[in-house]
Amino acid sequence: MAGNMPVLYLSHGAPPLADHARWPGELAAWGRELPRPRAILVVSAHWETAPIALGATTTVPLVYDFGGFEKRYYDVTYAAPGAPELAAEVRALIYQPGTTVQDFPDRGLDHGAYVPLKEMYPGADIPVLQLSIPTLDPRALFDLGRTLAPLREQGVLIVGSGFFTHNLRAMTGDDDHAYSFTVEFDEWGREALAANDIDTLLNFRDTAPAAQLAHPRTEHFAPLFVTLGAGESDLNTLRTVIDGYWFGMARRSIQLG
Repeated sequence: MAGNMPVLYLSHGAPPLADHARWPGELAAWGRELPRPRAILVVSAHWETAPIALGATTTVPLVYDFGGFEKRYYDVTYAAPGAPELAAEVRALIYQPGTTVQDFPDRGLDHGAYVPLKEMYPGADIPVLQLSIPTLDPRALFDLGRTLAPLREQGVLIVGSGFFTHNLRAMTGDDDHAYSFTVEFDEWGREALAANDIDTLLNFRDTAPAAQLAHPRTEHFAPLFVTLGAGESDLNTLRTVIDGYWFGMARRSIQLG
């Protein structure tokens, strides 16, 4: 366990990520480079619920929230320990008078959580808790990240899990080809992140090229803002760890701290 943990935003991929020639190894190497966390808090693009909600604090079956894949992808397991202590810490941080925090004791980790974590921490021996996205408003999510930031000092790895671009109608047949608007959006994001230009990122609908094409809905970009808020004190350390494309979608993934 280590205090002052880094904060991550990663592009998580669909279940076939596990079959990719490079991606599993890149995630595994990233996991080995990180300090070992006491627990992991995941904000996944695949859970939008308001008021804000906490997933299961005990080990329950995974959520196979996808369709049309081979049976073997539905046989994957990731029995990470539950994180009731972390749930209590999160609840204490986000509580305000009149605030409701929902509990979903039967909701297991969805593929935005377990697909990357299975590659990064294959032993499934670190407690994991999932937190819902309560809004798609970038500034509100940035403030949520700020609220969660003290968890880093307690050895908690905060992970925003989405996809840096996410237009399923613009998927291509391989990793070497992407639509021009995807490339332009990814390059815009690379430059804004390198410059620590948070305002430009928060206002991406107006500042990014082809934002509506890169993200017809913004749920896969939304976890980035939680990550940036939680890592605000370490913006000068921000770096891209993984980049490139997967079937035409940008898989840029970053670390702060």
